[in-house]
Amino acid sequence: MSRLSIRAYLSAARRHLQKCLEEKNHTSFVIGNESADLDSITCALIYGYLLSESPEIKRSGRLVVPITNIPAADLQLRPELTALLKYADIKPSELITLDDISTESLPADKTSWTLVDHNSFQGKLGELYRSRVIGVIDHHDDEHTVPEDAQPRVISKTGSCQSLVINHLRDTWQKISDSAMTVGAAHPQNNETLVDDQAYTSTWDAQAAKIALGAILIDTVNLKAEHKVTENDKKAVRFLEAKINISRKYGKDYDRDRFFTEIDDAKSDLEGLSLEDILRKDYKQWTEGDLTLGISSCVQPISYLASKQKDFQGATKKFAQSKSLDIFVIMPAFKESGDFRREILLMSLSGNGKEAAERFIKNGQEELKLEDKESVALSKDSEITTQFFWNQKNLDASRKRVGPLLRGAMKG
Repeated sequence: MSRLSIRAYLSAARRHLQKCLEEKNHTSFVIGNESADLDSITCALIYGYLLSESPEIKRSGRLVVPITNIPAADLQLRPELTALLKYADIKPSELITLDDISTESLPADKTSWTLVDHNSFQGKLGELYRSRVIGVIDHHDDEHTVPEDAQPRVISKTGSCQSLVINHLRDTWQKISDSAMTVGAAHPQNNETLVDDQAYTSTWDAQAAKIALGAILIDTVNLKAEHKVTENDKKAVRFLEAKINISRKYGKDYDRDRFFTEIDDAKSDLEGLSLEDILRKDYKQWTEGDLTLGISSCVQPISYLASKQKDFQGATKKFAQSKSLDIFVIMPAFKESGDFRREILLMSLSGNGKEAAERFIKNGQEELKLEDKESVALSKDSEITTQFFWNQKNLDASRKRVGPLLRGAMKG
């Protein structure tokens, strides 16, 4: 059984999926959340790769198919993804996206799903396949929708979900490396037969390690966000950096700070994106009862977003209406004069949405330390039932905390 690189695995997974759709065979999937940020995308990719390359799974001829939980067109909104995937010679277009899944050809009872970076299956896929979830690895609050006997069922607070994936599968990864060194590693990209086993094994390990490490460093701000970083994150980084440093190709020039800065700079570059692109880029949506909430996270302040569009408020409202939202929230997190800052812009577009927004303020204003803020880009609008703009002084509270507060308010 020859070892595959992560790029070759993606190609094999795509072929496997197409065959399963045609023949209606059982298919195993791993999928990140709907925001499809770097953590979600790479968690699905690394989990699927390591599990599929494990000796036990390879002997069975099965594959775990990693799904990037957005349409293919949205991949271009993530320059940080392009910057990171190049370390494994992967183009974003090679990822398997929602466009590659035909739900008509995918009966629920012919699927099994593992969730990474979320523990409540949302959206259309969630409606169809929620009952087929068999495992979860996540770092958000446990919503208790995944069965307690799921395998795996790892839900723990960490800076990055990728840290949990790596720590859960580190023994599996070591078995893969040891097995490849024993039986020989093939190099399918160049159609060679057998090559230097140790060199290619260490190279492919380093490629996967860099993809995983990039997500962890971004989520933990290069392990410097003290309120986020846990021992799980540090443990995963040590393991991944050891994999990188063993590689002759990747180890000699590796520098953590330089690597982080490269990916972070790409993530912060929004110049080529429209306002709608920015709102779509890191967007999550939930439904509670008859209310629907959408939250867009971004890395520039509201003033920057307003400069992108002459009628900022009208364009933002139009975006929310296109998704039939009752509440729409924009959560900028950015640096200003060297200091980290957070803002929240909240608008409701229905009577029930307004009531939920008011409950959110009552329950969350003190915890989040919300301070009213003015913006010339905001004004009264008859279709917006209420609107608030705040500085968020509790810098520890990301969407992982604000989202549950809003959803709790939506429940009444």
